[in-house]
Amino acid sequence: MLAIEAIEALNRERLSPLTVLTGEDLGQFSQLKEALLRVIGFEAQDLTVSYFDLRETAFETVAIDLESLPFFAEDKLVILDQVLDVTTAKKRALSDDDLKRLEAYLEAPVETTKLILLAPGKLDSKRRIVKLLKRDGQIFEANEPKEADLRQYFKKQVQALSLEMDTASFEELLVKSHFDFSQISQNLALLKAYKGSGSISQSDIDLALPKSLQDNIFDLTQLVLADKIEAARELVKDLRLQGEDEVKLIAIMLNQLRLFLQLRLLQDQGKSENQLASALSDILGRTVNPYQVKYALRDSRHVPTQRLQKAIQCLIETDYQIKSGLNDKAYLFEVALLKIVA
Repeated sequence: MLAIEAIEALNRERLSPLTVLTGEDLGQFSQLKEALLRVIGFEAQDLTVSYFDLRETAFETVAIDLESLPFFAEDKLVILDQVLDVTTAKKRALSDDDLKRLEAYLEAPVETTKLILLAPGKLDSKRRIVKLLKRDGQIFEANEPKEADLRQYFKKQVQALSLEMDTASFEELLVKSHFDFSQISQNLALLKAYKGSGSISQSDIDLALPKSLQDNIFDLTQLVLADKIEAARELVKDLRLQGEDEVKLIAIMLNQLRLFLQLRLLQDQGKSENQLASALSDILGRTVNPYQVKYALRDSRHVPTQRLQKAIQCLIETDYQIKSGLNDKAYLFEVALLKIVA
């Protein structure tokens, strides 16, 4: 189960005496935080809830509230935001004395107080206070979810939004969102705003979702491999106006071209299309989605192996020349594109 699903099943009564929201995926963390505050019915004017941003509030004020008994109800809720001191972040919000006081509270909490810690980042397991949190708290982590859980959750979200997507369209959404939880959520919201309800096609996805840098560089790669140099130049010009750097463009182009070449070489070894994703995952040491393989095969099918090798070698040499300061990077990148087309 994803953290978001576990949070959405909560309410204030079901809340643990100690709840910790943490995680390195800051986009997902923001969504989890919003969901948590929503399910507990957080309102700034609620006198039974105290909210403190530790970057802005002296801990003495926080401690007094934590250690005091509730006045307006039988229990109260205290929310501490930006508790960076329990993470591996270099920034700190609390002094050593403040941390010791918080540790002491965690060892002997007030029974009528429920405490929520919002700590964006990775928990620092070496700290004693983190060991206390893991021992006594209910922890929700905004980390990269398993692909199967991700699929299951967003299929439910598609239905909840009164949308319909066939397998190809759903996979297109995932691939275009790079299987990133936050990006999928944002893109699904855009599709809802664009379509309202009903069936979402692949053309709807193309029209409704903005192109990412990866998408634009994929287009650039395809234009160069198709010898459409003028269109490629115009796209590079647009990317420069958006502040993109040639070294970054080369790095992403190389990733795309290497994927094409790796798949071609695996096919030459007799691997079937169904075996390619597994074989490539073993080589790269990470899971490669079969649909990414399917799209890569489709887009590189008519490009000769020697052409792919030439393009990769040319971009590697250009990257070295730029980093060595041999000439202006815009000029060197332009020359590289011309060499690939030639």
